[in-house]
Amino acid sequence: MKIPEFVETLDREGRLLAAAAEEAGSDAKVPTCPGWQVRDVVRHTGMVHRWAAAFVTEKYTSYHPDSGLPDLDGAELLAWFRDGHRRLVDTLAGASPEVECWSFLPAPSPLAFWARRQAHETTVHRVDAESALGAEPTAVATDFAVDGIDELLHGFHARPKSRLRTEDPSVLRVRTTDTDAVWTVRLSSQPPVTEREVPREGPRNGRNEWAEAHCELAGPAARLYLALWNRVPFPTVTGDASLAALWRENAGVTWS
Repeated sequence: MKIPEFVETLDREGRLLAAAAEEAGSDAKVPTCPGWQVRDVVRHTGMVHRWAAAFVTEKYTSYHPDSGLPDLDGAELLAWFRDGHRRLVDTLAGASPEVECWSFLPAPSPLAFWARRQAHETTVHRVDAESALGAEPTAVATDFAVDGIDELLHGFHARPKSRLRTEDPSVLRVRTTDTDAVWTVRLSSQPPVTEREVPREGPRNGRNEWAEAHCELAGPAARLYLALWNRVPFPTVTGDASLAALWRENAGVTWS
């Protein structure tokens, strides 16, 4: 996906998040984030939007702390969120492709990183806000979901801080059932190593022709994307279920 596509997604997802939050109300519980209410989703995501925009506008070349959560609620909080979201969208849409600033995952450029990261950040939290309404969330596009799985596996869980580790070397396969995207995640006492797989001869007679794995997490890309972000159950778990439990317990990405 290209930068304008990520910015367009960010724009749409932020507006959906605000609309869901407004409909649900600040006090509504968020089933996908136990312990959170809608106000927590809005405060957190709005803070992240401002934090991200600052790197591009101020051209910070090293880590810069966020400004903290606002002491706002209700209509004032939503207005604050919408203003920050609009500023982030406009900042990314208008920035030079050559802008130099800090980022924390591999990407073709800092601008590409921030556009991609904020599109996924906002999408996941939009799902959180919509979960407070008790209805099925707005669908996530398949190609965007595949990109998000790739970011999570090749980005977040390639970092030294990943807690997705095992004492005994194990192989976890992540497979989308509606695309040809397949990842092999090699687990050990070190950070995970992920490879995007190419079927040796393609799926044949219902058998998978990929590298052997101890456990496979499979399902439609959009569902698998949300499952890997621990928002919904895994569609299908085959093999050693303890590796799926390990993901649930240790693969969460937290703000720190």
